[in-house]
Order: sequence, then structure tokens, then C-alpha cells
Amino acid sequence: MNSLLFLLIFVPIIEIYLFIKVGSYIGAFNTISLILITAVIGIMYARYEGFNTLRSGMSQIVKNQLPIYEIISGAALAFAALLLILPGFATDIIGFLLIFPPTRKLLFKKVKNKYSDPKNKKQDFINGEFEDIDEDKNGKI
Repeated sequence: MNSLLFLLIFVPIIEIYLFIKVGSYIGAFNTISLILITAVIGIMYARYEGFNTLRSGMSQIVKNQLPIYEIISGAALAFAALLLILPGFATDIIGFLLIFPPTRKLLFKKVKNKYSDPKNKKQDFINGEFEDIDEDKNGKI
């Protein structure tokens, strides 16, 4: 809950600060135009990458494999598109980083390494117990 409160308070503060700084250098009209242009370009590129991810996921399904990376990548692309729609420069930077496949793969690799459990390695056997059951006189179990 604290991180959500942190985001709700400090992200708008950072965005307002960046609006003021960028606006003082390039002007108000150019700042607003830059925000709209980054949103349009970001959404178009997110759509392009989304179709690439969908195509890759379909090829994984055809190969009878589970498209785990594609599912996570699609969710990241949807989140990136949301960040690009929101007005602001910090959210645009994070959105663009999530859209590009090399940075997305790097991020997934870091998250996977952080949350992977070394105890859950694949084993070639299944632990279990069994019990012999003798048949009745009638052959029923």
C-alpha cells in the first residue's frame, strides 16, 4: 500500500516538475505538442510490437509450446501503452523502455532472476508412497 501511495503522490510531482523545466526551455506550445507526438508515436509502435508479440505467440502455440514470454510481453506492452497515453515525460520514458524488445527482455530477465527459487529445479523423479492392496476372495478390490 505504501508503494501505491508513493506513486500517487510523487509521479505527478515529478511530471509537473518536468513540464515546468521542459516548458521553460522550449515553450508551452512545443511542450504540449511534444507530449501529444510522443503519445501518438508510442501508441503506434506499441500496436506494432503487440502484433509482433501476437504473431510470435501464435507460432509458439503452433509448435505446441506455452507462450509464456509472449503473454508477459503482451501485458507489458499494454502497460507501456497506458503509460504513453498518460501525459508526462517520465511516464513516456518508462513506456518507451517497456515497448522496445531488448529492454523488455532485460527487464524480464532481471525479474526472473530475482523471483526464481533455486529450490524449484526440475527433478527427474516424483516422490510418492504406495500400498499393496490384496484382492478379496471374489476378485474385487
